[in-house]
Amino acid sequence: MQRREFVISAGAALAAASSLGAAFAQEAPTNPAAPAEPAATPEPAKPFGFEDVAALARDLAGKPYAYRDAELVGSFANLTYDQYRGIRFRRDRDPWAGSRDFALDLLAPGAIFHEPVDISLVDNGVVIPVKFDPHMFEFDPAQFPDGVDYESVGNMGFSGFRLRAPLNRPDVMDEFVVFQGASYFRAVARGTLYGISARGLAIGTGTAEGEEFPLFRGFWIHKPNERDRYVVIHALLDSRSVSGAFEFRITPGAETVFDTRVALFPRQDMRNIGIAPLTSMYWFGPTDRTRVDDYRPAVHDSDGLQMLTGGEQRLWRVLSGHSTLQVSAFMDENPLGFGLAQRARSFDAYQDAEARYEKRPSAWIAPQDGWGKGTVTLVEIPVQNEFNDNIVSFWQPSDTLKAGERYDFNYNLSFAPEPPDSAPIARVIETMSGQSVNNAGARTFVIDYDLDLFGTDDPVPQIRTSSGSIGHSYLLRLPDQGRMRLAFEYLPDGEKLADLSVVLNGPEGPLSESWIARWTRE
Repeated sequence: MQRREFVISAGAALAAASSLGAAFAQEAPTNPAAPAEPAATPEPAKPFGFEDVAALARDLAGKPYAYRDAELVGSFANLTYDQYRGIRFRRDRDPWAGSRDFALDLLAPGAIFHEPVDISLVDNGVVIPVKFDPHMFEFDPAQFPDGVDYESVGNMGFSGFRLRAPLNRPDVMDEFVVFQGASYFRAVARGTLYGISARGLAIGTGTAEGEEFPLFRGFWIHKPNERDRYVVIHALLDSRSVSGAFEFRITPGAETVFDTRVALFPRQDMRNIGIAPLTSMYWFGPTDRTRVDDYRPAVHDSDGLQMLTGGEQRLWRVLSGHSTLQVSAFMDENPLGFGLAQRARSFDAYQDAEARYEKRPSAWIAPQDGWGKGTVTLVEIPVQNEFNDNIVSFWQPSDTLKAGERYDFNYNLSFAPEPPDSAPIARVIETMSGQSVNNAGARTFVIDYDLDLFGTDDPVPQIRTSSGSIGHSYLLRLPDQGRMRLAFEYLPDGEKLADLSVVLNGPEGPLSESWIARWTRE
């Protein structure tokens, strides 16, 4: 229904109600002695909001799951990657055309995007569904030389949407967030390029039972007011195991921040559920170059999992390439934050003039209420190239989510060059590894820290391993490079896997975050 039709229908309904009220007043008997009662004032319609989506999700969870798929036909069927990229949303069909602050693009179905997504606009609290129309899109003649079939398409539904804002320049509307595919979305901050993605929910990631991928079935996109510097998005998630309601209040800028509310309604008891999941790519870096033949020093969208525990301990779990699936779980209670970070920010670290990995953003999850006991879980999946995401992190609650109950989670998700943590503690700048020069059976690890936060006295390294043993170690100051370097040897002693950890201590306690790495025998 178009907005104009909605207004006309609403006006007709009010007029009919007024006529009916007048007729009833004429037929009712009068009582001159009774005092006149004040006319009832109709309550204004309640604006559409988060609890409306939660009610839809609760209702959906009470029914059997029904997967929806759209048959891609006409000019949207059997598209190659280049053909799909040749379909673009027409700027003159932007429902927010004329706004200097935000622009909205609706995304076409096609290629791998075949699940239909319902999209509605919300203007001053009024919901206006958007009907799919192929005329909303431009088709590159080079990719569609035989023309475009508009007639046989029907109402296939959209595949998602993107938002634009003057992110880097006041006169350019840059894309800063896109929702497309299952429950995936990704965003950029000022000066960064797309890399890491977020998801609504992760289910069974890294388990033997296999992964279940929830879908965002519908979105309600609220038109910002002139004074707003954010966009509010509501989303309905559905899956075989659970349905849910989401609210994202998205503010683009030097940090692009998602104030997020989630209400989940499990259809069945759930243990392998991941809250606030992040998905990234790691192929190789300075810790594991021996298994690749590539001119670049490193290829990754993230190089570590950063954590701030409920006890305010700071952890840095460096990522590595492994030949087998690796799952690491870090137990915690009421975590203060976690995220996947890209710390190597120089071009020299990657030497890739096209991908520009040094410009990929980090992503940080900051819970806004107590999440109780659980684990920050990291999944590392083997890959042979840089074209598939293979790193996943999320919060996994210790308690089972029970069928028929409601579970709420609130958190901030920020995309920025660095996670928002400026505590005065030395951070790891880089991790390197290779076969020991002096011991053929050992492996050398080199960890560089930011030198600025160390005094004149050297810290005391505390090095631990879950298996094998630690050999020779030493500290070295590199003032010209601004680094404190720790090097040590690890001896596997026949083991196939080890979790290594290091912290640099001073007289009063830790002077550095805790470095953690997993070594596996290839």
